[in-house]
Amino acid sequence: MKALGRHILLELRECETKILDDIEGIKEVLMEAARRSGATIVEACFHRFNPFGISGVVIIAESHLSIHTWPEYGYAACDIFTCGTQLKPEKAAEYLIERFQSKSPQIVEISRGILSVSISELPHKVEKSGESDGAKEYKMVF
Repeated sequence: MKALGRHILLELRECETKILDDIEGIKEVLMEAARRSGATIVEACFHRFNPFGISGVVIIAESHLSIHTWPEYGYAACDIFTCGTQLKPEKAAEYLIERFQSKSPQIVEISRGILSVSISELPHKVEKSGESDGAKEYKMVF
């Protein structure tokens, strides 16, 4: 059976505290992780909490990357969800572990959208198809 997507859950423990509370740094790290996986970035949104902690998401045409940080504990939870077989979410995971300097990472991978139909491949690759009213439009190529 084939799955529509891969969902990687990262438990990043014993990270560098200052890195986990730098909103611009975190945004750039997640954007670069998306690029390294081969994803098509659509939009990003990040929020810094008071007194500390950041949540953010990078929406990709193939799904998303997200993060929630607890700098006071040196911990970050990250999700990398990609559709199709063209992307390499493991490259994004490796990059996040390295950049957040996690000394005790844990990776769990879940296959999502497992179908019982007979399909030889689910390649799903996204291409930009233009813009409409200032919004970027994407189409799936099979």
